Amino acid sequence: MNISDAVTGKRREKKKRVGRGNGSGWGKTCGRGHRGAKSRSGASINVNYEGGQMPLFRRLPKRGFNNKRFQKRPETINVGDLTNWPGEESVTPEKLKKAGLIRSAKNGVKILGEGDIPRPLTVRANAFSRQAREKIEMAGGKAELIDA
Repeated sequence: MNISDAVTGKRREKKKRVGRGNGSGWGKTCGRGHRGAKSRSGASINVNYEGGQMPLFRRLPKRGFNNKRFQKRPETINVGDLTNWPGEESVTPEKLKKAGLIRSAKNGVKILGEGDIPRPLTVRANAFSRQAREKIEMAGGKAELIDA
């Protein structure tokens, strides 16, 4: 046991040093075999690679429609986030962005119903959940839809 072992209280196995002669048991090919991609230095093989066989993801049929590239996800904000809204009565996507409650109004804003709203506000957004609309109207405010 050396000093570092005494400090940590653990023993560590020595690192396997390959390519240090045949007497070590790890000489010549260093446990990599004779030929092939894995025997070369710097070789990295794709996880999907099946040795020249047609890969699974190409054997299976494509299905469905994928619109993720052009998908528009609206920014969401809860009714409860409007409790400390400054004096003005109207809430618009531009004002929400200025207040730092949303990142961008580019894909629209949807108001969700988590939390309570203490005073009447006119909230303008691209979408409202049913619960959010009810809470805004129960507080005496208005939920107005705007186009994207």
